[in-house]
Amino acid sequence: MPAYVHHFDSGPNLAAPPLLLLHGTGGNERSLLPLGRGLSPGSALLSPRGQVDENSALRFFRRHAEGILDLEDLAARAREMADFVATAATRYHFDPARLVAVGFSNGANLAAAMLLLRPESLAAAVLLRPMMGLDPSPAPDLAGKRVLILSGALDPIVPPADPARLEAVFRAAGAEVERHSFNTGHGFTQADIAAAQRFLRPAVYN
Repeated sequence: MPAYVHHFDSGPNLAAPPLLLLHGTGGNERSLLPLGRGLSPGSALLSPRGQVDENSALRFFRRHAEGILDLEDLAARAREMADFVATAATRYHFDPARLVAVGFSNGANLAAAMLLLRPESLAAAVLLRPMMGLDPSPAPDLAGKRVLILSGALDPIVPPADPARLEAVFRAAGAEVERHSFNTGHGFTQADIAAAQRFLRPAVYN
């Protein structure tokens, strides 16, 4: 298995989709566990730790400066994470075809890149405060994939146009996309959690 320190919780409900939890800058493999349990209490949770150390804050990929992503590193790390997921699915006996990424900030950017570069690695993604990252050409075939984009209208980090640009990239690739903007900043709120719970509900009960 690729060398990601990680936490895995098998979860009691086999009908619930497994979740891949991808933390934001400064987080670790335990940061999003409460969020994952709140979004889908019975789901298996796979939560890796980012490998990039930026001034003692862990991230999943490098950036040149705040707001300027290192797209080459993002692409490489997205492929590495897809390989990790495939190996973890065999080790922990979950179905990768049902895996839903829940990513915050830096982790949301990685989840978006995984869908665009390795569509087979995820069924869906909940993207909390993502930025515009990769726009591959030709576009991948994301028919049947679902994406939820949750942005903050007062976010000082994400450029205002990025969520709509990212939505357009996913729609052009054939994904089913839902996007919401809340009157808040970069941190996620109860409104984000409620939207994510609604988004995940069909995956649990269908």
